[in-house]
Amino acid sequence: MKKKVITTALLASAFAGTAHAQSSVTLYGIIDAGISYVNHSKTSTNGSSKLFKYDDGVAQGSRWGMRGTEDLGGGLKALFVLESGFNSGNGTSGQGGALFGRQAFVGLAKDGIGSLTFGRQYSFSTEYLGSNYTTGGLTVAGNYAYHINDVDQLTSSRINNAVKFSSANYAGFTFGAMYGFSNQAGAFGGAPQTGTAAAPVAGSSRAYSFGANYANGPIGIGAAYTDIRFPSQATPSFPTTIANVGTGTVRDLRTFGLGGRYIVGPATIYALWTNTFFEPITGSSTMFNNYEGGVKYMFTPALTAGVGYTYSRLSGLTTGHFNQVNASLDYALSKRTDVYLLTIYQDASGKTGTQQIQAQIGSSPSAYFGPSGNGSQNQLALRVGMRHKF
Repeated sequence: MKKKVITTALLASAFAGTAHAQSSVTLYGIIDAGISYVNHSKTSTNGSSKLFKYDDGVAQGSRWGMRGTEDLGGGLKALFVLESGFNSGNGTSGQGGALFGRQAFVGLAKDGIGSLTFGRQYSFSTEYLGSNYTTGGLTVAGNYAYHINDVDQLTSSRINNAVKFSSANYAGFTFGAMYGFSNQAGAFGGAPQTGTAAAPVAGSSRAYSFGANYANGPIGIGAAYTDIRFPSQATPSFPTTIANVGTGTVRDLRTFGLGGRYIVGPATIYALWTNTFFEPITGSSTMFNNYEGGVKYMFTPALTAGVGYTYSRLSGLTTGHFNQVNASLDYALSKRTDVYLLTIYQDASGKTGTQQIQAQIGSSPSAYFGPSGNGSQNQLALRVGMRHKF
């Protein structure tokens, strides 16, 4: 009798272990918090533009999420991701208050072929370029180092109602394509604007993105293209203020990028070029070119430093130049917790009509510092922060 009981218990344990291996759900997240200073921010009511602030989600956006897989047999599995952004300072939801505003998708993956997923997902501009070949993606400079207003879609390019194919890894080479539906009758390619020529109203948003990446040993190179029609109509809406995307006057946002990196011992050297074209509903177009390069160096397994430089050129309806230098120092207290220091400086020149272009550090004007106060064309930002992953 004792032997039968022991045998039954062992079999039950073995089957439980097999079931666990076939299906799993993981809860994960990041909390990034700290104190930031900028010398020229939005001017306050007392006329001062110096700002000390609690700032959240700089090195990486604060988030929590769930991801899961189920083994369906024969190398096929089901998968899902639900990911929500939040502000650790006040507990509010990010991405315009969307419950799972960062990511929300489900799909199938096949060994040796790739995955097909459905839902709100990252474009390949963010997945391939922003994560691998930028100061923001490779160092803790994060969202302070990404390009102004994220015009080239490197950090926050999430496409609604998207169908996305991502290939398997073929000796370091991956590629993919995606399409985001407008979900409006008769508007597979995005509905046209309405209203009059003098007062146009933007149509519905649709998007598509393509990308390819090679990463093998010390060498990495990637390219991506993303096209978003009527970006102001996306939900949550795009925060971009350059070229008046937020006001709904842009018919099409098209961005292409090419990046590369090379690892030499403890150093990672990288470079990136992006070209973003804003086509308005009426009037002249605007083009934004970003040229970025930098190096990340690991002094020890715990201590990493990074330096990056970006030159941005705005031409067309609006003209201007931006020079930005980013420096960071990151110390890992453990595998999941680190503390860091940032220094960011930007100098701007140019005009929009009769108005001078103002410096504006950060990928999101609402979340960070916004255009500088008192008409200043430079900003200096400092930050001390802490990041914990779970």
